[in-house]
Amino acid sequence: MEAFLYPMSRWRLHSSFENGKETGGRIEIVRLFSIIAGFILLIACINFMNLSTARSEKRAKEVGIRKVVGAQKKSLITQFLGESVLLASIAGVIALVIVHLTLPSFNHLVDKKLFLDFSDPFFWIAVTAFIVLTGVLAGSYPAVFLSSFRPALVLKGNIKSAKALITPRKILVVTQFSFAIVLIIATIIVRQQIQKAQDRQVGYAKNNLVYHFTEGQSDKNYMMIKNELLANGTAISVTKTSSPITEGWSNSWSIEWPGKDPKDKTVFNTFNADDAAVKTLGLQLIEGRDFDLKDFPTDSTAALLNESAVKHMGLKQPLGQIIKNNGIDWHVIGVIKDFILTSPYHPVEPMFISGAKAWFNVIHIRLNDKNPIGKNIASLKNTLIKYNPDYQPNYRFADEEYAKKFDDEKRTGTLASLFAFLTILISCLGLFGLSSYMAENRIKEIGVRKVLGASVTSIATLLSKDFLKPVLIAFVIAAPVAWWAMNKWLQSYPYRVSIHWWVFAIAGLAAVVIALLTVGYQAIKAAMSNPVKSLRTE
Repeated sequence: MEAFLYPMSRWRLHSSFENGKETGGRIEIVRLFSIIAGFILLIACINFMNLSTARSEKRAKEVGIRKVVGAQKKSLITQFLGESVLLASIAGVIALVIVHLTLPSFNHLVDKKLFLDFSDPFFWIAVTAFIVLTGVLAGSYPAVFLSSFRPALVLKGNIKSAKALITPRKILVVTQFSFAIVLIIATIIVRQQIQKAQDRQVGYAKNNLVYHFTEGQSDKNYMMIKNELLANGTAISVTKTSSPITEGWSNSWSIEWPGKDPKDKTVFNTFNADDAAVKTLGLQLIEGRDFDLKDFPTDSTAALLNESAVKHMGLKQPLGQIIKNNGIDWHVIGVIKDFILTSPYHPVEPMFISGAKAWFNVIHIRLNDKNPIGKNIASLKNTLIKYNPDYQPNYRFADEEYAKKFDDEKRTGTLASLFAFLTILISCLGLFGLSSYMAENRIKEIGVRKVLGASVTSIATLLSKDFLKPVLIAFVIAAPVAWWAMNKWLQSYPYRVSIHWWVFAIAGLAAVVIALLTVGYQAIKAAMSNPVKSLRTE
């Protein structure tokens, strides 16, 4: 009962229940991407920390002089934290502008109307607190590191060399690219899963198929609507059903058939259909025939079964069998191929399709494909308004409604791609800064090597390989993590793609290429520099 009393405002995100208790839903995706966003922010903070400490030599003498004239470590930490918070504040203002400009596109992506309430004081309190927290987090380690220099050593030029930063640099590169590789793998697998479901055979002809919900006088005037659409050539077939062909509105475990085990509580999808249902919906008959009340008046209690139903019932000769449901004896006149009624990510369940002695909510119209679609729709609208003037035509295209079944997974794939792009971009910015600084610090070494005959290729390779090893380590770490995470995600889809080795190979190769392109520019630039300029002070 708890699920039925659940607040409707929470259904969009909290839609999964087990034994009446909330177990998840779309909220799991929100939480997942919130964690990913947190990691991206952490990577940006680590970039700031590492680049700040990497360029410590530039401010070493400043710190030494300040300490000589009486500055305390506490005041230096406060200064560096203040600088960090100031940078975070500027970034926060830029971020608000970007969010304001891109919010309409994001709303279109997630199918929600989100907005920034600039008049809400709590909004500004939260934004300010977040900016300050980010600034303090990013500037904490650099502030402590820079304020710890000993003035006597610094002013003599005796400070740690760049080589002392190899360990934090490698940790940064490994962390960043591990996360990037995981997201690249996740993006590929999500898109594979969507493609697998889209390539699956639907089991009915969804093109040129329109359905209209019966409301007002449309049910009462159904025969006049049907006859006019057929007479004027707008449609080639029309039928009534209990629900749209793209949705399952009812099921039952009380269906009985010859030889049924009394303990069998298998749930069957139930679907009601009128004359020419197979023709109109484009279903595929395996044996038997379509509903036809004109030539077979007893078809009011006729029924169709899908392949899965016949298999589950164990019927060797299904035609003519009597199936009991809702106190009515239905006789089987045909067997159809399985078609996807609900989710394309789940196996097709057994289905029982009742004939005309049932209830109907939807009119399905198979449009005449020889006419322009605009002409068909205009004629359909006129006919619906003519026989149901108090209501606007409420028709939908079956192919469009079926495509909506992939919306959630497409959003997940798009968001994963965006996060992967952001992670790679931030990682490359950090890597570019580090490679630039390392090349600058090794400029004299490069000059000596060139004087001794080293080629541009050998020097560029020397500078690049220091960054390539951490990326390879990142792949070793990321591959099993990505496999575990995506395997767990795929478990929620009974009809799912397999995880192939080449996905990991592509992700690893992409990470290596991205790292080489990022570092390679600085490496080649340093290798091609004039050794005379770098050595003239020696």
